[in-house]
Amino acid sequence: MHRVAITGIGVISCLGHDIECVGDALRSGRSGIVVDEQRQKIGFRSPLTGQIGNFDMSILSRKQRKSMTDFAVWTYATARDALTMAGLSDDDIANEQTGLLYGCDSSCIAAIEQVDALREKGETKAIGSGHIFRSMTSVVTMNLNTLLQTRGACWSLSSACSSGGHAIGQAADLIRLGRQERMLCGGAQEVNWESMCSFDGLGAFSTRIDDPAAASRPFDAERDGLVPGGGAATIILERYDFAEKRGATILGEVLGYGFSSDGGQLSVPSDDGMSRAMRMALDESGLAASEIDYYCAHATSTPAGDAAEAKNIHAVFGPRTPPISALKAMTGHELWMAGASQVVYSTIMALKGFIAPSINFENPCEASVGLNMIRETIPQAPRKVLCNSAGFGGTNAALVLNFG
Repeated sequence: MHRVAITGIGVISCLGHDIECVGDALRSGRSGIVVDEQRQKIGFRSPLTGQIGNFDMSILSRKQRKSMTDFAVWTYATARDALTMAGLSDDDIANEQTGLLYGCDSSCIAAIEQVDALREKGETKAIGSGHIFRSMTSVVTMNLNTLLQTRGACWSLSSACSSGGHAIGQAADLIRLGRQERMLCGGAQEVNWESMCSFDGLGAFSTRIDDPAAASRPFDAERDGLVPGGGAATIILERYDFAEKRGATILGEVLGYGFSSDGGQLSVPSDDGMSRAMRMALDESGLAASEIDYYCAHATSTPAGDAAEAKNIHAVFGPRTPPISALKAMTGHELWMAGASQVVYSTIMALKGFIAPSINFENPCEASVGLNMIRETIPQAPRKVLCNSAGFGGTNAALVLNFG
């Protein structure tokens, strides 16, 4: 079984488009949540969202973008940043030992656009060939494979809000088992009102419209729902010995991956599903729960979801939990990319020497009493980290990371 090194990261989120900007936002506890005026005009109950601003789509030509959604282009940009950070050239990855595995569970906007084109033009030939690829959930991996010329593993993983976490875990497994030498993996999530209107109709979103930065309140007694977000995140994983041999800077290591399913309700997590995934990840890592010095929570700011996660945390760690922060207080819920962005954010914190706070956590609810929530930035890098993610249908992913 091979060790798995982290050698590169890239991210585009509402906190910024590079690790410097995102790191500054995390350190200072700066929210990227805004009110979207278009959602207000259309009739959303909650127009709150994380927003990707001022991204230059011209990093690819119009022809290249024809088969790509905006979030696929974002993912390409994060992959390029991660490759540069890892010191890998195009020639280094154009082989059978380099693969792609990303979490993505929708491409809603592309499906809507092709139907709108048909209704407007009155004939299917007016739709255009690009929409075929743009409307597929594998839009990220199929386009990255073409652009980057990798020839190894190439598929997308769909498991709701744990998609990004499972993608990293399964990519690590491919390396650990000797089936790939390096993997570009992560997650992507579209940011548009079309993909969020049914969520809004269910009343899942916070309505704290007068104060967007305070709307997402994971584990807080006054939380009233999540705030949607999105973007893209890429992590480069490599066989540890090969990364060392080529002189790569090793940012961290994936020590363990755990998974589970609740076997219960579609949208309400169970009291034991997440804890089973966490214990599996810990067992694989060889670490005891007491050795984890930072827990990066899934915590979406929903009443039922946060309460269930709090119970699962207590089940694993007992009364003395590690320091915990819920970064979705700043980013909103990044859905399909959330499990991947947690790994990127944790790596940034390890690189920059701090642990970000849980902003907006003022008073614990009954379930979160006793959690060691970080209220102010800790000027110390995390070393042994557990990242937890969960998705609709009761699918759970846990990752244990080592930063030295």
